[in-house]
Amino acid sequence: MTTFRSIDPASGATVWEGAAATPAECAAAVARARAALPAWRNAPLEDRIAVVRRYAEVLEADREVFAALLSRETGKLLWETRAEVGSMIGKVAVSIAAQAERAGERASETAFGRAVLRHRAHGVMAVLGPYNFPGHLPNGHIVPALLAGNTIVFKPSEVTPAVGAHMVALWEKAGLPAGVLTCVQGARETGEALVACDIDGLLFTGSAGAGAALKRATIDRPHLILALELGGNNPLIVWDSPEEAASIIVHSAFVTTGQRCSCARRLIVPQGTMGDAIVDALDALTARIRIAAWDEEGDAFMGPLVSATAAAGAHAAVDRLVATGARTIRPFERVEGRSDAFVTPSILDVTGVAVPDAEVFAPVLQVTRVADFGAAIAAANATAFGLSAGLVSSDPGQWQAFLDASRAGIVNRNRPTTGAAANMPFGGLGASGNHRPSAYYAADYCAYPIGSFEADTVQPLPVPGA
Repeated sequence: MTTFRSIDPASGATVWEGAAATPAECAAAVARARAALPAWRNAPLEDRIAVVRRYAEVLEADREVFAALLSRETGKLLWETRAEVGSMIGKVAVSIAAQAERAGERASETAFGRAVLRHRAHGVMAVLGPYNFPGHLPNGHIVPALLAGNTIVFKPSEVTPAVGAHMVALWEKAGLPAGVLTCVQGARETGEALVACDIDGLLFTGSAGAGAALKRATIDRPHLILALELGGNNPLIVWDSPEEAASIIVHSAFVTTGQRCSCARRLIVPQGTMGDAIVDALDALTARIRIAAWDEEGDAFMGPLVSATAAAGAHAAVDRLVATGARTIRPFERVEGRSDAFVTPSILDVTGVAVPDAEVFAPVLQVTRVADFGAAIAAANATAFGLSAGLVSSDPGQWQAFLDASRAGIVNRNRPTTGAAANMPFGGLGASGNHRPSAYYAADYCAYPIGSFEADTVQPLPVPGA
């Protein structure tokens, strides 16, 4: 038996400890989900909606407890985890609306009777969750999948097992029938064992590398629905308004300690005086960012990274960038007197440097200076990723040009790259996903459409020549 634990990255205290599920236990969880499927799938939609609404009520009552657990296990500040629980609650109403609009039923009259569109659940879905939003992001798969009538086996990130277990317990408290949602804990080996089971769908949020591996692992199962929500090497072009833009850049690059897949990783500015003013204003504001543990008094903007291991990986990535030729504007450093998971936000100038097209999942921003706006758009699109992109500009013509040319699923103007709405799609192109955007569009991949021609009576059809 393999055991593992999660820790509070701010204090080093153990949050959760337990055993990783074996392949046999994963198969048993899938078998339970398969056994529970007919009753749940065939239940009236109103009954499924009622359970999901009760889950929202349970979440509301548990809001502060859940937010504190999220903070303990991820290190995120309480203002962020309270917002995360709020997003989970809000997901319920949005998913009910999306299910009705995008995966409901409708009929149209025809000469022979009617044409009817219906949707049906795929079956047993595996949901693999990430550590950065371990409640909100898997919740974004689970709620619409359950509404559609699927049953689920959920593996949380091995970094945040307590959050995953707590979320499943809240579903049980809401009255979800046994076997409809099961949690299996473990790391990569558990995930691989679950994916190898007899599942009908795989819903994943995580890195591009892991997403590509999952696509390869399921290539011989065309019946399996695969939804990949992956990372990005996201560009933010800033062309004017230095003082105002600085806060937008900070929120784009450093919110959640840079641990959002939609964070800006690349800042593109004009050469010359304007670009210098933008970078100077950014540097000045970044210097004032307060870093704290989640349970400290007072306001702060950043907590630690999720673990000392994550911090070590980010330090290594920054060291490679500097060795390649990046110029340090603001260094990436440990925070004196705190655990190794705490880091400072970093700004690097990589103009003219051939840097890797890679996501550094940390508060690290790479600055590129370009000669004109056309070059800025070209630089923004010079990536295999395509999740989010942003423009800060008061020029509507520049916005239109950027919007027309941008290769991303989220394209924002004068707002952070991390801004997204639950009533719109969330997903990207290229290495950022497989054209299965989540959020409002999750209803699309949680059920399949059935088209029917129907007549109430048997009528003979003309047979020409007979």
